[in-house]
Parts: sequence; structure tokens; C-alpha cells
Amino acid sequence: MKVLVTGITGFVGSHLADYILEHHAEVEVHGTKRWRSPLNNISGIISRIKLHDCDLRDLSSLIHLFEEIKPDVIFHLAAQSFVPTSFTAPVDTLENNIIGTTNLLEAVRFSKIDPVIHICSSSEVYGQVESKDLPITEDCPFHPASPYAVSKVGEDMIGYMYFVAYGLKIIRTRMFTHTGPRRGDLFVTSAFAKQIAQIEKGLQKPEIRVGNLESVRTFADVRDVVRAYWLLVEKCSPGEVYNIGGTATMTVREMLDKMIAIAKMKGKLKIKVDRSLLRPADVTLQIPCIKKFQKATGWKSEIPFEKTISDLLDYWRRDIDQMKAGSCL
Repeated sequence: MKVLVTGITGFVGSHLADYILEHHAEVEVHGTKRWRSPLNNISGIISRIKLHDCDLRDLSSLIHLFEEIKPDVIFHLAAQSFVPTSFTAPVDTLENNIIGTTNLLEAVRFSKIDPVIHICSSSEVYGQVESKDLPITEDCPFHPASPYAVSKVGEDMIGYMYFVAYGLKIIRTRMFTHTGPRRGDLFVTSAFAKQIAQIEKGLQKPEIRVGNLESVRTFADVRDVVRAYWLLVEKCSPGEVYNIGGTATMTVREMLDKMIAIAKMKGKLKIKVDRSLLRPADVTLQIPCIKKFQKATGWKSEIPFEKTISDLLDYWRRDIDQMKAGSCL
């Protein structure tokens, strides 16, 4: 079997590649990258995967790629995925996520291949949901509150349309908040973990910059997420859409408190709201109903949230140590 992961150099893509190599050694793993993509997330497996230069906004590059490798499964994870950036670069976000996905699906048609295709949408499509409508099911109406969310609505619906119109074997997911080692420091859990690691090592004064701490999120570990994605293409039906999420529900403030409680430092931290971290419109209540996916696959989250944040802190501690060591050479 040949599997193609778009965005393999990213956070989720690299963990998915790790999972496939560890648990499905018979699978040939391919991944797309752009010429400027950093490779640090896949440095430990780069000799065991096949990388291809490709840009989702270039249809011809996708057609050539599919005709060359003829993948049996495509995990489409590549995206502009940072919500605040979508407010400052809305057109780029829409082009990358909607046009890029459309190009990918057109290339599948033109290449006359018939893979199972996972389209990774987002819980952000639901927007701000009232408490009476919790937990959020797949039937919840869309109320996108950012250009990123709009782009994911488009990606989601393009995926469904290509299933209906052309019979492509597309399965969509709406993934809720997930984190873990390698998460970029633009995202809230990783931003906090990096700051704490810097404070531990005396590289930052004991003050953590925060945005809105009152948003409620349900967190999942990325290593549970990629296991779910594999089960998705094994057991789920084309044309369907599934919510996937964890079970650790808390405010962002509570998440930060848990992280500070396991930090290795002395003295009291200050918490400072940075207005630049506040979004023009925010989604503050995200609790998923994942019964449909669990019924189809039997999946459940296994990694405790305390381990997730501990491993995330350790990731940033190692990263900072490596940077310090490199600067001394």
C-alpha cells in the first residue's frame, strides 16, 4: 500500500508518518513538501519516507505527483492552520485551503486514480455554539468566525461535492483542539509551554503573555489523533463526516494552571494579557460529540492530558537546549 500525506513536515503530518512507520511497516509512506518547508519534525524518519516537492496551488505539480506514485490513500493535512494569521492574510488562507484542496481533488480525477481521501476540516467551522447545543454534533450548523473557519467550511463542502458529483472516496473529519510535542509556538498550549521552558532556563522574565483565558476547549493528544485518522480510512465510509476530539474539557486558564503546576521553577509567575493575542472574533465554547466516530471505529483517547502537557514541556526544554548548544559552536 502507498500512502501520501500532504503536509508531512508539519505537526500532525509528522506524527502520522511516525505512527504508520511504527505500526504498519508494510506501508510505503510518501509526503509532500514545499522547497522552503522545515524538515526538523521528520528528521528522525527522513530516510524511511519519500518526499516530493509539490505546491497545492499548482495543479500540474499535483497531477505529475499522482501519476508518478499512484497513492492508495491520501491524508490531506496541508493547510494554513493558524486562526490569527487568517485575519491578517485572509486571501492567502482561502487560496491555500480551498483552492489547494480543489486542485488536489481535480488532480485525483485527471490522474484516474481511486484512492481513499481524508479531508481534514476543523471544529472551527461550527463557530460560537450556545451552551444548550452542546456537545457539538456533526449536524450543528456552520457559524464560521474567522477567515480560517470559512476556508475550512469551503474545504469541507468541496470534499463532499466531489464525493457526490464524481464518486471520489472522500471521508471528512472535523477535528477539535489537539496538541502535543512539535506543536508550533503560535498555538496556545505550545505558546505557554515554550514560555515556561524559557523561564525555567532563565531566558525570559517570570511573566507569561496570554490572550483570552476563559475559552472552553476539549483537548486531545496528537498521538491519539493520528491513530484515529488511520482507523478512519480503515473503517469509515466515503461521503461521511466525523467529529474527532478528546475528553479533557477545561478553560484555557485551567490548562495553563495545570502546566504551571508541573513546571520546574521557583517563585511566582505573573500572567499578563497581551492584547495582540486577542482575536477580532473568538470561539469560546468547543465541546465535541464524537459518538458517531466511536461507533464506526471503536476509537477512544488513551493519553492523559497530564502526559500531553508534560511531553510538550519536555519538547520545548530539549529544543531550547539544542538551540543553546548550537549557539555555542
